Amino acid sequence: MPKRKDIKKILVIGSGPIVIGQAAEFDYAGTQACLAIKEEGYEVVLINSNPATIMTDYAIADKVYMEPLNLEFVSRVIRMERPDGIVCTLGGQTALNLAVQLAEKGILEECQTEILGTDFTSIKQAEDRELFKELCQRIKEPILESKTVSTLDDVLDVANDIGYPIIVRPAFTLGGTGGGFASSDEELLPLAKHALELSPVNQILIEKSIKGYKEIEYEVMRDANDTAIAICNMENIDPVGIHTGDSMVVCPTQTLTNKECQMLRNAALKIVRALKIKGGCNVQFALDPNSFTYYVIEVNPRVSRSSALASKASGYPIARVSAKIAIGLNLDEIRIANTIAAFEPALDYVVTKIARFPFDKFVTANKTLSTQMKATGEVMSIGRTFEESFLKAIRSLEIGVDHIYLEKFDNLDTNFLKNYIVEATDERIFAIAELLRRNITISEIYELTKIDKYFLYRIKSIIELENQLKKNCHLNNIKKAKKKGFSDSYLGKLLGISECEFYKYRLKHNLFPVYKMIDTCAGEFASYIPYFYSSYEDENESIVSNKPKIIVLGSGPIRIGQGVEFDYSTVHAIWAIKEMGYEAIVINNNPETVSTDYLVTDKLYFEPLTIEDVMNIVHLEKPAGVIVELGGQTAINLCERLDNLEVPIIGTGRDAIAKAENRELFEELLKKLNILRPAGKTVLSLTEGLEVARTLGYPVLVRPSYVLGGRAMQVVYNDKGLKKYLHNAFLASYKQPVLIDKYIIGKECEIDAICDGNDVVIPGVMELVEGTGIHSGDSISVYPPMTLSSKVIDKMVDYTIQLGKAIGIIGLYNIQFIVDNKEDVYIIEVNPRSSRTIPFISKATKVNLANLATKVILGKSLKDLGYQTGLLPKQNKYYVKAPAFSFSKLSGMDLVLSPEMKSTGEAIGYDSSLNKALYKALIASNMRVVNYGTIFVTLSDMTKEEALPLIKRFYDLGFNIEATSGTGKFLKEHGIRTRIKKKLNQGSTEILDSLRKGHIAYVINTPGTDETINTDGYLIRRVAIENNVPLFTSLYTVGALLNVLDEITMKVGMI
Repeated sequence: MPKRKDIKKILVIGSGPIVIGQAAEFDYAGTQACLAIKEEGYEVVLINSNPATIMTDYAIADKVYMEPLNLEFVSRVIRMERPDGIVCTLGGQTALNLAVQLAEKGILEECQTEILGTDFTSIKQAEDRELFKELCQRIKEPILESKTVSTLDDVLDVANDIGYPIIVRPAFTLGGTGGGFASSDEELLPLAKHALELSPVNQILIEKSIKGYKEIEYEVMRDANDTAIAICNMENIDPVGIHTGDSMVVCPTQTLTNKECQMLRNAALKIVRALKIKGGCNVQFALDPNSFTYYVIEVNPRVSRSSALASKASGYPIARVSAKIAIGLNLDEIRIANTIAAFEPALDYVVTKIARFPFDKFVTANKTLSTQMKATGEVMSIGRTFEESFLKAIRSLEIGVDHIYLEKFDNLDTNFLKNYIVEATDERIFAIAELLRRNITISEIYELTKIDKYFLYRIKSIIELENQLKKNCHLNNIKKAKKKGFSDSYLGKLLGISECEFYKYRLKHNLFPVYKMIDTCAGEFASYIPYFYSSYEDENESIVSNKPKIIVLGSGPIRIGQGVEFDYSTVHAIWAIKEMGYEAIVINNNPETVSTDYLVTDKLYFEPLTIEDVMNIVHLEKPAGVIVELGGQTAINLCERLDNLEVPIIGTGRDAIAKAENRELFEELLKKLNILRPAGKTVLSLTEGLEVARTLGYPVLVRPSYVLGGRAMQVVYNDKGLKKYLHNAFLASYKQPVLIDKYIIGKECEIDAICDGNDVVIPGVMELVEGTGIHSGDSISVYPPMTLSSKVIDKMVDYTIQLGKAIGIIGLYNIQFIVDNKEDVYIIEVNPRSSRTIPFISKATKVNLANLATKVILGKSLKDLGYQTGLLPKQNKYYVKAPAFSFSKLSGMDLVLSPEMKSTGEAIGYDSSLNKALYKALIASNMRVVNYGTIFVTLSDMTKEEALPLIKRFYDLGFNIEATSGTGKFLKEHGIRTRIKKKLNQGSTEILDSLRKGHIAYVINTPGTDETINTDGYLIRRVAIENNVPLFTSLYTVGALLNVLDEITMKVGMI
């Protein structure tokens, strides 16, 4: 049927801030969907609270509301806009849950707004465990023995009826949050309690565990005409028991027979037809490796995280097609390139996805992988064989490896390694490779891991070629290795040369890959889709045009410190390059992002971001320029080596980057410009470190010399703390320098700016709510500044202009400042690239910085573009950026805010009132803000005086105060009525019980300087997060919350 004429305005609900389990894949899906609906002539209204994404850019929807994604605010937008329909299947679990609430509360009926695409009944049937079980039984699809429970009292009876081992799954949660396995009553009770608390409907499913089965996914599409297709199937390398977001995944399936493929395909299509899905849908199966027995695990009645992978793997734009179906079109009416959307893609290559974990930052976190997702991002690679695809994915991860080899496993006992691989971790595959090098049999490894022997044999073939190369690294063997996916870096080590020198070796022997096209139909129809991957074969399918070309290097996998904000800058750069008349070429390896959508750019190369892979494309395309400053530290780190290989870097180049990032050069420049910087020194030994710290005076800030996202950065208060830090730092990175700076207490501020060599434009100044000692990415950021004097702002603007010109910046840069109590301004650092705050400040100031900077990089002056040097006039609203954390997903890690970044995403709030903007930002970041109840307080001695007036404000607002003995005694002495709770080390659990029972509204905990993960404070913080109780370890944030509570609280009193 043709598109609907009875609707004019459509509301699209986004997914909110990025958290583990719901990341940038929904930015990609939402962006594609908004553009698809707009091009059909409908008015598109978007609500999403995430400022970091392209989706919330003004170019994507007709109207954008960056408001909190809760029932109150979404209802307000619906009542204000009166859309004819809403699309809720493209914003992850957040959007789906909101749609259910809107329908159940009668708001959609009241406003005469319908759910477009998959309807409310189908959503409920797929999401409600019991309803879905009934449906599967009705259509005779096998489902695991299970039962839904709503109370803890029923849990043990149900589990014992089913029989252990069992798995617990909470209803209506994302990323497997709160789920897990249990083998006994003792394991089950805490898991079930936590899962019930996390489920918004207080409902969990207890089902029989089938650990060890293969996990298979089918991505399917159905329209209102009941045409249904399977877009692709995917196979988890890891068996059932590991969240598919954490598991290594291949597409298409590699170990299934044709009979198994058809059996599961037919089951998937039968299920989506029974559910009456309209749009994309993901169906997950567990398949017995020894028979044709299978079970349906679950169905996502929406575009899912796996949908982004399936889209990029197949070239089929799932979100775009789903959006078209939602407005009434059928698959045979929707075109993709030169075929119709009803045509099932055919893949003649192998795709591998490997998750990127945050364990490099959170070294104490539990690294065991289970049903609760822990990865922050992922990489995808494409090759003609599994080995080629797999090795490309390994080197894409940016974890310091270039091959399936980790040095740490070299000297470990074989029995230790055998025990190690029984449980899945982020490094298990490297341990398996080491065992294969030691000739442990594939059968034994299979019994320990249940990873299919096919994959183990393929890894074994890599090891066998390694052995050949070590014996004889001649050209023929090198050709074999390149065909199998071996990296230049690894092969260079065998020859005793660097990666760049090995590139020159290949250049000498004309040993280069060709580029194959992802065309969705394996060449069955003539088409040209500008989406390519490399392989060492004969026929090159990438047509090189005569148009001048600009290559933009992407930012790789999402990780803490380098998130979707950099993809925002990349996409705007692509649009600016095209606008300026160049051919835009993107190199990136992240399947979750908009920049890796071939519909966005002129040409997409889905490749690792290494010197080897970038140089191969440069060799073919011969670009007029390569831009490195928009891809975060990933791209910046390639600059020097690209420059050595005579690649034309445009924008900020090698020398300018060195001036900003080389400590000696930077300090020399600051001295010359008479700009203050915290005193400090680089040290290479413990003795030298102690001497420097004592000279500077404690506290000091310590960190490795080159860091991303404040990794391993810490404030140290005494010799004991410094000895511990330096011992661990030098142990982890032998002979790598450590920086020790005087820690200055004050306000932190930052500026993003553009320099063209002559002029500098500054859109605005951001002031951080939290003071020094907390990473800027974990701080609440406010534009325009709240408390800065004009004198301080003028000084920061002056420093920004001087530094941009003196460093030699062409394009974007970011400067972070400290302002002390004397209003002296210090420079913390200059980042000679795009930053995390570019999307936020661009949207707040209405200046598209990434677009503007790209035009400057391409040769336009700021004056040509209508800008003069200086600070632009401020906006008449407050814009607040609040961090979003994923602490509940990572057990074992501490939760204290520090100089090391911990947040995974961000949310925005804006209003003419600062406190209202703060309130909106806090609730948009998933914080539960209430203006009544009990606060629990435990303070270190050094923060008690500072905290006292804050606790008094809570007391005056009518909150009950509870505290540990030392804190309680202090508060009572100062006139605050306080209920004292016994400490955990006194054998009491009353503090933890109060948290678990929901009796506590907020926890305020300021840890001592030497606190470890074995202390009471750590356990209190952990239990607070696990029970969704807002936790504050920074008194600055507490002050901001109190300002909000003052605004929204009506006090009670007598006549």
